[in-house]
Amino acid sequence: MNYLFFALVLLGFLSTAWQQWHWLPQGDGLAPMQLLSKAMMDAASASVSLAIGLIGSMALFLGLMKVAERGGLLTILARLIRPLMVRLFPDVPAEHPAMGAMILNLAANALGLGNAATPFGIRAMHELNRLNPLPGTATNAMALFVALNTASITLVPSSVIAVRAALGSREPAAILSTTLFATLCATLVAVPAARLLQRWVTALPETKQSVASATTEPVPEQAAALLPEIDAGYPPWVSRLALLALLAFVPVTILYGKQFSVWVLPGLVIGFLGFGLWRGVRVYEVFVEGAKEGFETAVRIIPYLVAILVAVAMFRSSGAMNGLVMVLAPLTTPLGLPAEALPMALLRPFSGSGAYGLMTAIMQDPAIGPDSYIGMLVSTIQGSTETTFYVLAVYMGAVQVQRLRHTLAAALLADLAGLAAAVWICAFLFGER
Repeated sequence: MNYLFFALVLLGFLSTAWQQWHWLPQGDGLAPMQLLSKAMMDAASASVSLAIGLIGSMALFLGLMKVAERGGLLTILARLIRPLMVRLFPDVPAEHPAMGAMILNLAANALGLGNAATPFGIRAMHELNRLNPLPGTATNAMALFVALNTASITLVPSSVIAVRAALGSREPAAILSTTLFATLCATLVAVPAARLLQRWVTALPETKQSVASATTEPVPEQAAALLPEIDAGYPPWVSRLALLALLAFVPVTILYGKQFSVWVLPGLVIGFLGFGLWRGVRVYEVFVEGAKEGFETAVRIIPYLVAILVAVAMFRSSGAMNGLVMVLAPLTTPLGLPAEALPMALLRPFSGSGAYGLMTAIMQDPAIGPDSYIGMLVSTIQGSTETTFYVLAVYMGAVQVQRLRHTLAAALLADLAGLAAAVWICAFLFGER
């Protein structure tokens, strides 16, 4: 991200410097460097204004998610996917703590609870490392877990919906169906990719015993409270029924996505609050608690927005972005990926905050907007792909794994599948062929 940030600024400056060198004053028109300076300051101010506008949306969605989480929706999802996870990870004992932590990580990602997912993910890697016969080398289970984390079926991309609402989208939740489809496709690619790739790399000795000497970090308080609750899981037939319902829901969203999207926001409000009341949650107090977190999140992203929006403004104001679009458009547009959205696709695996800011900058463009095909596409990319290199650095670094084996390849294939699915579903639903 450091190099990308500097590259955008440098290219914007050099392009403007070339224009300034050849500029001839005409009346009261501003010089290229003056226009660049104005664009930088406007972008910095707009970043703060945008963050302030986001406060309400973020507070609403994080408040609702807090009610659902406190009501036990995370545990319900974890119990549903437990039978499937036991089959996917035959090298991990069903009652091992690693299994519970992985399940909670994936369930948290499904609800868009990124902050809650990370502690579970780190805990899972520590527990998987205790089953590792060669500390410092990624096991097959570690590689598959990272690939699943990258794909991560997402039911509610709450933060992206909040941004779209803040930017004045007529249908901010229209990406719910596209995100579900893209992440499901990514997951369907991640599993076989990890399984096939593990055959082409050096195999590890099979073991289910704790042989690694590395010590684990203390269990996060949230994980310690939830892990015992999912040990039993639901009967396999319940999990199969839930999976069939999810698969059946995908074509429904594809065929009736536009009609369905207008019901999503009101449905989420009444559904999550009603679920909380049914589960005995003090919904008002818990909602307010989550809304406070939303307020803090909106304020915390201001520096990231300032950095990326100023860099993008320099790149765009200098004309460098138009040049890039002219070069790449003939190659990517026939595939359904306009050149305007290509930087988003390239940045997403490297930086979540950078991609978040770039998505916002793209949808802020009056010529694009949040409800255009490009706006829908970048929103879906943000909600359905992962910061793969960040996940690898955090999760593998937590257990000092240096030899990744096939982990990166499997994760990038899941990312590529999610991107391709996002392009296809957005083109199908929103008319860009």
